[in-house]
Order: sequence, then structure tokens, then C-alpha cells
Amino acid sequence: MRLKLGMVGGGTGAFIGGVHRIAARLDGHWDLVAGAFSSDPERAAQSAAELGVAAERSYDSWAAMAKAEAARPDGIDAVAIVTPNHLHAPVATAFLRAGIPVICDKPLATTVKDAEALVRLVSETGLPFILTQTYTGYPMVREARALVAVGQIGRVRHVQVEYLQDWLAEPIEHGGQKQAAWRTDPAQSGEGGCIADIGTHAFNLATFVTGLVPQALLADLSAFGRARALDDNAAILLRFEGGAKGMIWASQVAPGTKNALRLRVVGETGGLLWEQERPDDLEYTPVGQSTQTLRRGSEGLATPSRLPAGHPEGYLEAFATLYGEAAGTLRRFRDETGPDRESVVPTVSDGLIGMRFIAAGVRSHQGGGVWVDL
Repeated sequence: MRLKLGMVGGGTGAFIGGVHRIAARLDGHWDLVAGAFSSDPERAAQSAAELGVAAERSYDSWAAMAKAEAARPDGIDAVAIVTPNHLHAPVATAFLRAGIPVICDKPLATTVKDAEALVRLVSETGLPFILTQTYTGYPMVREARALVAVGQIGRVRHVQVEYLQDWLAEPIEHGGQKQAAWRTDPAQSGEGGCIADIGTHAFNLATFVTGLVPQALLADLSAFGRARALDDNAAILLRFEGGAKGMIWASQVAPGTKNALRLRVVGETGGLLWEQERPDDLEYTPVGQSTQTLRRGSEGLATPSRLPAGHPEGYLEAFATLYGEAAGTLRRFRDETGPDRESVVPTVSDGLIGMRFIAAGVRSHQGGGVWVDL
């Protein structure tokens, strides 16, 4: 039986809302049946009509939606939160308190305090909470994780993640570009700009693939955009437990790049390289040997995929993998069969780690580029 999904945010013209809806539909696990798609009642109703959501399940506010859906015998099985950052924590809190599981876009909140409160609430309620760290859903990212876990590259020495975009190279937020406006506004984005928007993806990717526990960081944040209050470029050094080191360069002002996410992991006996813009390939280089290209869908890989080799599988499919795993998590919760011990879908705890990363990066920069414990 398909699960019933509600959505807060993601109305007409919202990029990420459309991505979530496509991902939820792709593997046939979810039906979108309710939503508070905008803070503007007229726009919310229009969005609901365009999406085929019944008028009586189109809500003017997320608070009203949480209360009403919790009271319905056919209420939603989970809510997807696709709002600007400052609403993540209050919306998630309302639905958790109403007994409704949550699927939330990252970052988890705008402050560590709010993130910690959400972790406690999830623990108290016992409800599933899934964080959509998209890049953990790529098959070859998971293949890299599996190779590291079995010691294929030996003990990890260094991990480097580069995540570059150019869409904020000009001050488009001053011209009314909605996505740029809220992402560069501390009241809506929180204390981090680029470090929160894409830096958290880079940090999550580094820890997800390597399994390393972050220990400390040193950050140099820059706001190159005219009259920009938040950083649009972040250069970060990392130290991990056990002695491994790391580097992150995240930038949204790098001309010539669109979504150039690249991960390199260096171990004692080999190295790995993965790039989001050619996601089906993972380069594996044993010390002293030629580089091998491992291709998604090929025989012998540890990680399954939904498409045969040669049929590209990318961003939407990675998102759909997370929605598929969210569906499995919710069905096990509903059937009281217990959690899947092998699941790697990100949770509220991953969100808290991401928030601590943002806060530490800002403190490090404000302190003149000093090491800050994680």
C-alpha cells in the first residue's frame, strides 16, 4: 500500500519542492495528499490545485495542517519539510508533537540549540525522522563507502571535498531572486550561508563515505558578494579521530561551475575519486597500479542500483533512493518490526552533526581562523 505524504513549503516556483515530489513518486511508494504549500493562502490553494491535492487538505498554515492531519483517520503517514531553513525546526516540532513522522530538507535547523531540541523530541516520541542529505543516495557514493569499510584503500589518511557553484557570483538577491534572497538572509538561513547550504553536503559526504569521526575544524569564510551578510565561499580544514585529515572548499561564487561536487579519499594502500557530474563512475587506484574505473550497474559491485549499466542514474534517482528508504523505515515503524540495522539513510542525529559543523565553522572564522572542537 502506498504511503500518504504531506508537504510544507514547496509551492509554485519552488525548486526543491518539485524535486521532493518527483523523488517521492519515482519508485511508487508515496502519494501527495495534503500540504501547506505557501504562507500566502491564495498561492497555497493554487499550488494545491495544480498538484491535485484536494481543497479540504490544502492548509493556510503548517500549524493547522499538523493538527488537522493528526485528527484524520486517513491522515498523512509523514510530512516533507521543504521550507527555508528558519522554519525547519518549528515545523518539524509541530508535526512530531502531533505524532507524525518527518522527512526534512537540510540543514536541520538554524541553531545548534534547536537541533538538539529536535533530537530530544525524536527520542521522546520514537518517531522516524529522515534528513534528505541527497548525495548519500548515489549508488557509487555508497560503493565508495563499502570499499572504505572493508579496507580496500587501507587506513584513511586524507579526505577532500570540493563543492563549487557560480549562481551567486553576482548579487542576484538584490534583484528579487527568491532562492538567493532567503539563502543570503541570516534571519531565514541562519548564521551560515554557503557553509550551511552546500558546505554541509560536503561535510556529510566526507564523513558518510569514510566513517571518520570529526574532531576539530579551522574555517576561513568569505562574503565576496556586494553587501552580502553571509558567506558565499568557505575553506575548511578538518581533523578526525585517529589522525586522518580533511579539506573542504565550498563556493557559490566560482564562475564556470554549476554543481561541481567532487570527493577524493586517500588511504594507505589506495585512493578513490567520485564526481557528482559523472555520478556513475568511481575511480579506484591501488598504490603502484593503474586507475580502475568502477561503473554503476556492473557485476561485482557491493551496491545495487535501479537501472542497468549505461543508463545514467543521477540526482533525482538519488533523492528517490532516500524516499524509498524513508518508506521502508515508516512501514517497519508502523508494523512494529523494528529498525533496519543496515540502513544508512540520514537521520536527525546527522542533522545535529551538520549544525555543529556550521556553528564551529562560524566560530572558527570569527576567531580569526582558529581550531574549534567538534
